[in-house]
Amino acid sequence: MKIAVIALLAVKLISGSISSAFAQGLPGGFAFLRDIDPTIIQDIRYATSNNFMGRPIAGYGAAECVVKREVGLRLKAVQQELARQSLSLKMFDCYRPARAVADMVAWSRNGKETAAERRYNPAFSKVDLFRLGYIATHSGHSTGAAVDLTLVDLTADNSRKFDPARDYADCTAPVAARAPEGSVDMGTGYDCSDAKGHTASGSITPTQKRWRTRLVAAMAGQGFVNYSKEWWHFSLPGAGGPAYDFPIASHRN
Repeated sequence: MKIAVIALLAVKLISGSISSAFAQGLPGGFAFLRDIDPTIIQDIRYATSNNFMGRPIAGYGAAECVVKREVGLRLKAVQQELARQSLSLKMFDCYRPARAVADMVAWSRNGKETAAERRYNPAFSKVDLFRLGYIATHSGHSTGAAVDLTLVDLTADNSRKFDPARDYADCTAPVAARAPEGSVDMGTGYDCSDAKGHTASGSITPTQKRWRTRLVAAMAGQGFVNYSKEWWHFSLPGAGGPAYDFPIASHRN
């Protein structure tokens, strides 16, 4: 009788886990970051119009950070260390569906160049973004092992919000002139396809360099590796695998 009850409970637990995973629409090994650490700030820009394409990108049905579970657990460890310094991570992009990458490729070849788009790549044409290594045709984001993020000073006034009707200066301009991101000043805005956005750029101030160094060090402490052309991009070696194309849907409790 006890064995039967235990077996029944085991079946219910397994069924519940499967039902929960199915309801959230995530393959095995993936998780919503908010389930691992809800204190990490999320500003998933590709689910909005506040990005280099000026519209939500294919596959981003919700502004949710989805990652491989190991990546999420390591981000949580980084966050716990930063919290002691009154800092927080802010996520800009996490898992990226393969259809989003295809959408970016098509966008880069559409022959149009708007003023809003030029804010993100002021020095060259968007058709060169892939050739120059600012966007990849096969992205590590699609494996769930790469993330884009920055730091937030929790003691600062981060209330300034993005206004889609306003004409901001390009991503290399001083922080007061470019689009607000509610984070520390890293010297450029997020997704700034410019040499100034390279992590070791010599064109930034000492304070901006210290913030970048602090972010790289915090992430490296949990095994993350920075991409040299993007101060915001980090990946976790060994956590990747095949590219996925499941859409990002709303989190369900």
